[in-house]
Amino acid sequence: MSLSAGQAAPDFTLFDTQKQTLTLSELKGRNVVILFFPLAFTSVCTKELCEMRDSISWYNNVNASVLGISVDSLFSLGKFREEQQLNFPLLSDFNKEVSTAYGSLYETFGFGMKGVSKRSAFVIDKEGIIRYAEVLENAGEVPDFGAIRSVLEGLA
Repeated sequence: MSLSAGQAAPDFTLFDTQKQTLTLSELKGRNVVILFFPLAFTSVCTKELCEMRDSISWYNNVNASVLGISVDSLFSLGKFREEQQLNFPLLSDFNKEVSTAYGSLYETFGFGMKGVSKRSAFVIDKEGIIRYAEVLENAGEVPDFGAIRSVLEGLA
């Protein structure tokens, strides 16, 4: 089941790469961009997350927190975050609960892997309402960053 604009964003608590928990509802009062991505260290995921890294000041200026989520372990994500010098939290959805709640889970991915996060983008407003939802079936594509920025500009 995919989520769409206008729905309340499902709350969650996940571990970040610093072994600390992050709860979505604790970010109330800020806009949030959630990027689900299939696998750390892959070319398209690296491109996508480095795009966010390089644009983080723009997101900060519109009072938006950026979160990356995948089913990778927090240890793998920690190494990936360090190597790519990512300046926003990466969260481990190792148990696939959040990816499932957001309709962002491939049943079968490449190489026979099951239960990998779909490349997806969600913009959640300061009140916890989804204002933008994009779930990509093709993991080789990246979210529409222009549309994400446009939605955030309208919320600022």
